[in-house]
Amino acid sequence: MKFIFPQNYQFKNKLFGIFDYSSLILNIIWDFIIFILINLFFKNLTIKIFIFILFCFPIFLFSIIGFNHENIIYIFIYLIKYIKSNKMYLYSKR
Repeated sequence: MKFIFPQNYQFKNKLFGIFDYSSLILNIIWDFIIFILINLFFKNLTIKIFIFILFCFPIFLFSIIGFNHENIIYIFIYLIKYIKSNKMYLYSKR
């Protein structure tokens, strides 16, 4: 059986078919930083769990779902470029 792929098809390696490896590494680093900060500041286990979920779960969801299945790192890069030069993207036509 032969499969024909178009030349402009971009194959992306993903873990379990869901996670981009770069997004997964970003999530692991972010979760590790939040875990260390939570352990430094809080003693109660329920507060630690609540704050960890509060800060880590939204980024985890964005890395799975994303905006039109875009990589989360590219989204952060686009946001930083927009913050630097928002006049380039927002203008009014008259």
